[in-house]
Amino acid sequence: MDRSEIGRIITSDACVAEGAAWLSQHDARFATALEATGPLPLRLRDDGFAQLLSAIVSQQVSVASARAIWARLETAGMITPEAVASQNEEQLRGLGLSRQKASYALALAEAGIDFEALRDMPDADIVKTLVAVKGIGVWTAEIYCMFSLGRADVFAPGDLALQEAARILFDLSERPKERALRQMAEAWSPWRAVAARLLFAYYHVAKDREGIS
Repeated sequence: MDRSEIGRIITSDACVAEGAAWLSQHDARFATALEATGPLPLRLRDDGFAQLLSAIVSQQVSVASARAIWARLETAGMITPEAVASQNEEQLRGLGLSRQKASYALALAEAGIDFEALRDMPDADIVKTLVAVKGIGVWTAEIYCMFSLGRADVFAPGDLALQEAARILFDLSERPKERALRQMAEAWSPWRAVAARLLFAYYHVAKDREGIS
């Protein structure tokens, strides 16, 4: 395996701090944002089937609703591919999933993804593998790369919070679309995932300020 195809893996707060320092030196606006946010969170999560299933559950519902549905799935033991695959759509709907999400959960369970192998794959190959599963889009795949696999140079330009944070921080006339933000983020390599952490944090700071004013 050629480790150069994988690049840097974020494993600690020190990694995030290193990336934040690089971004601040690269662009003074990131330094301004970091001063407002303070030290950035690590935000690492577990990887594997349950993490992606949780992402499916969370699609287009409130945080409270997603937590409630996830709790029912956990209680029923329906957070492994084997358990989910043993059910049909109606049984999964009985646990709170919509018909569409039940079909997505079954598709993920039946996809046969080798989650350990994903850890050693290049970013683009991970995204390609995940988006081949019904119900998983590019945004979900990129978020998984960043926060479950710790990839340092992945960004999720389709995220509305990142788009809005970029608009505010870079004083843009309008919120950048996904393609435009992806192009902007090329300048933040090799620390695009830290740029995402910084923009997420800055988004909350900026919104709080707007609320006060």
